Amino acid sequence: MTPPISDRPSLTSPSAPSGEGASDIDFGFTRVPIAEKQGRVAEVFSSVAGSYDIMNDLMSGGVHRLWKGALMDWLAPRSGQKLVDLAGGTGDVALRFLRRGGGSAHIVDINEDMLNAGRKRRDLTSYADRLTWTVASAEDIPIDDNSVDRVTISFGLRNVTDRQAALAEAHRILKPGGRFCCLEFSHITTPALGKIYDLWSFQALPRIGRIVANDEAAYRYLVESIRTFPTQQELADMFSQAGFAQVRVRNLSSGIAAIHSGWKLD
Repeated sequence: MTPPISDRPSLTSPSAPSGEGASDIDFGFTRVPIAEKQGRVAEVFSSVAGSYDIMNDLMSGGVHRLWKGALMDWLAPRSGQKLVDLAGGTGDVALRFLRRGGGSAHIVDINEDMLNAGRKRRDLTSYADRLTWTVASAEDIPIDDNSVDRVTISFGLRNVTDRQAALAEAHRILKPGGRFCCLEFSHITTPALGKIYDLWSFQALPRIGRIVANDEAAYRYLVESIRTFPTQQELADMFSQAGFAQVRVRNLSSGIAAIHSGWKLD
């Protein structure tokens, strides 16, 4: 059973997930044909790839570093462990995994511009022999069944077209006894904080995106995509549907972000 999670706060998105057999899907607060979402997301991340790491600091006030630290605490990397980081982009999570003692990291991202930005990072050069970079979708990972120890996805699942398929793929490539962790923006559990967060998200962030990344629309989409993402409980249920056991959820910063964890038992 999945643990009980507080309901989503009073803000409700105007774009709920499509049901089975639907022909459209959320792209922020807009609905688009399912076949178009991947291309639109690719355009967003190609546009912001060069400033992505800087914008992460600005979007979260630098708190994303603490959240990723909490993710590593849960993963507890060990020597010899193989990590696959889905939607791994510029390699930030992979770098933390290796610094914490992990064995090797395979970064998978559908956007080559993001991977190229990661390859240019100076702080990754000393780990080059333990890193692999692959352009691929989280919905169709070119990695063998039962072959890796840990799988992560950080701030990427909400941009995946078929999230349930991505969760199933994470389960497939894990060895029995392997662990999957998802770090993602989520839904605030403190209404008073929610009002401040809404003001920051909808007013400040797109303007910062315009100044720093020269792309206000991309960051407006990213803000909207958080609001249309499943609640903590809904995502925990999706983990269970994908076959994960011992599903746990940890809210971070009153639910601004959350870590979901699940184990592959056999």
